[in-house]
Amino acid sequence: MSAPAPLKIRSVEFVQSVADPDAPLPGDLPQIAFAGRSNVGKSSLINTLLRRTRKKIAHVSGEPGKTRLLNFFRVNDRFFLVDLPGYGFARVPDEMRDQWAHLVEGYLARPDGPVAVVQLIDVRRDPMPDDRKMLEYLTSLEIPALVILTKVDKLKRSQRAVQLRELPRALGLDPEQVIPFSSKTGEGRDVLLAAIDRLLEEKEKE
Repeated sequence: MSAPAPLKIRSVEFVQSVADPDAPLPGDLPQIAFAGRSNVGKSSLINTLLRRTRKKIAHVSGEPGKTRLLNFFRVNDRFFLVDLPGYGFARVPDEMRDQWAHLVEGYLARPDGPVAVVQLIDVRRDPMPDDRKMLEYLTSLEIPALVILTKVDKLKRSQRAVQLRELPRALGLDPEQVIPFSSKTGEGRDVLLAAIDRLLEEKEKE
């Protein structure tokens, strides 16, 4: 049986940034939010996903924690991709980390918030407490999560096999519930786009 065709990216447009979890959100398209630790490679993944190599959509910085707002991008006039601030970055004041947490948690809990969250975890690291807390929070809100293991190109084949077996187990997931991803090689891009397409189709049928 052939794999499902991936969603084709025809247009991407930055719409606005949101700094207040209670602020009006742009439009009524379904939202797919992207979350992860500050150094997980979220900006690189978003640019790879949207095929934005020359004119990058998400800013890739040498300093983790650069995204501090909810950034909304309209994709194909069909959904909003929402880039969330990274969590777990230690080199910022506690007050700022608390503001980011308030912003993200408040947004996720909104009834008009995301229909799903793409949760990124670095395949080279054991899941951090913040990763577990995010997945638990999404479960409590009954928000579907697509779990992506980033940076798989940085592992040797033997290391990769171990991590792809052990990380899902540590998170209480089946291996089939996670998607290996590499922004360098593009591995996982089509699988993730197809998964997003299925989520959007389910939402459109409601």
